[in-house]
Parts: sequence; C-alpha cells; structure tokens
Amino acid sequence: MKSVHTGSQRVHKSNAPRRSAEFQRCAFQVRAKVELCAPGIDTATLATKVCRDAMLLRARQFEFQFPRPTLVMGIVNVTPDSFSDGGRFFDSKNAIEHAWQLVAEGADIIDIGGESTRPNAVPVSEEEELRRVLPVIVALASKNMAIPVSIDTMKPGVARAAVEAGASIINDIGANRSEVTMWQLARETGAGYVLMHMQGTPQTMQREPRYADVVRDVATFYDERLSRLAECGVSPEQLILDPGLGFGKTLEHNLELLAGLRHFRTYQRPVLVGASRKAFIGQVTEGKSIAERLPGSLVCAVSAAQDGAQMIRTHDVAATRQALRMMEAIQAKRK
Repeated sequence: MKSVHTGSQRVHKSNAPRRSAEFQRCAFQVRAKVELCAPGIDTATLATKVCRDAMLLRARQFEFQFPRPTLVMGIVNVTPDSFSDGGRFFDSKNAIEHAWQLVAEGADIIDIGGESTRPNAVPVSEEEELRRVLPVIVALASKNMAIPVSIDTMKPGVARAAVEAGASIINDIGANRSEVTMWQLARETGAGYVLMHMQGTPQTMQREPRYADVVRDVATFYDERLSRLAECGVSPEQLILDPGLGFGKTLEHNLELLAGLRHFRTYQRPVLVGASRKAFIGQVTEGKSIAERLPGSLVCAVSAAQDGAQMIRTHDVAATRQALRMMEAIQAKRK
C-alpha cells in the first residue's frame, strides 16, 4: 500500500499532448470547484497557477502530491569529516538516535550519507561507506519509519544495498556521470532520484568554477540529463532536481542560482535546495562560523521556497520547518 503525502522535466514532443491534456483537465476541475465555492474569483488565473505547480513524486511505496507545504529533508551524516557535523553521528547508535530526533522535529525525509562531499574531501571505499550507512538504514526500516529514507551517495553499489535495506530515494550528487548504472537502479526499483548539478568532483569542484550563465548552464545540464534518464526508462515522477549550491560554484554563482530558481519551474519537477550552513553563507555574513549560520540558512530556505523550491535539505529541521510554515501562512493571505 502506498503512503500518499498530499499537501520538471521540459516537455518533449512525445509527452506534450499528454501533459497538455492533463493540464487542461486539472484547470477545468479547479475552476469548477472555485466557482462553486467562491463566485467572483478570477478562476482562470487561479487554475493556471495551481495546475502549473501540480505534480506527483513517487519514491517506491511513497507518494507526494504537489502543491503542498514545503518538504523538509533532515541530514544525518555518518562521517568523521563532514563540513558541518563531522564526527558527531559517526557512531551508528548516535546516527540512529539523531534520525529519530529529526523525525520528531517534523522531517518529511531523512537523508543519510556515509561519505563527506565537502571540498577536497578524501574519497572512501564502497565497503567503508556501506559499513557506515547500512546499520542506520536497517535500524530505521526495522521500526517501520513512516517517512522516506534517502541515501546520499555517488556509488551505485551503495545505492543498491541501501534501497534493498529500505531506502526509497537515491540522492546522487554525481549525476553528471557517463555511465547509467545508477539510473538503471532507479528504473528497476522505482526509487526517487535526486539529480544534482556539480561542476567537477568534490576534490576539484571549487578550483575556479566558471559558467557563462550559471542558471542557464544548470538548465542545459538538466535538459541533457533528463533526456538521457527518459531514454533509460526512469519515470519523470521519480525525479527531483537539485541545482547543487556549493558544488562547483562561487559565492556569486550560489546567489544567482537562489535568485533564479523560478526558471527551473518549467521542468514541472520538485526542486530540492540545500544551503544549510554552507560556506557562502559565511562569506555573506562577515565570516560567521558554521555554528552561527542558522539565520542565514533559514533566509535561504524561505527565499528558495518562495521562488518555487518544493524541498529543503537541512541540518536544522525544527527551525527550518517553523520558518517555512510561517512563510506559507503569510503567502496564503496574499491577494
């Protein structure tokens, strides 16, 4: 039985008639209901807005229907060297307890990673990464966690083992790959798939990253990858887009992406933004340390959600969730 949570890819020629028909059907239903309940409302404009944002995300047994309140993805780093909390949850017991704490704070998804992807991080073997993450995923799955678990990895072998252990989403920062093993896994298992943009690798990404136009270049990346994912047989309803803040971007690139998120709405897929505690926040806020970056992280989260991000990845679930709910309450009152 699927867990349905209520609350994109560019249109290729083969999908356009179906997408258009779905939009028209959605718009007709919205207009009919609004005219019945609230005569005098500009139903055409309202229906266009609602249906533009209407989409479905499938991740194995889980479904999320949009529009809905912004999803909050809580971070659990089972690593000794992650930039923010490296070492705090390296022990499996501590990581499991932290995951449940994030659930209690209102996380919609738990993202578990066993390899640091901070700039210049030293890669770990597949065996070591599995040793770190599998006990955590198995423990959460054994307690029938009611929300999806995401595995943050670039390795298909780790992703497969994690999905077999109970993960429902593959968060793949290495989506600029030349081989398709990870995509085939997503197709076979029905797992959700986060398609993240990164220029270079964690070891090289911050060595003078360059773009002609960072928003346009990331969109070009999405165009190419989404086409290849479709060829591989991965359903658009499995896909999540992440512009990759901090992954091969300067301060200016990160700010331009945050300011330009609305341009990615054309893909009609959920957009995931992860700005939590990142270095560019420290650059803007006069060198604030990682521990002092919560206010800046919350501003990034609210700004991203206002501009069309449907998912926020964060270390600070309770504070982020509160900020987003407040923003959404205010937005709902705007005429």
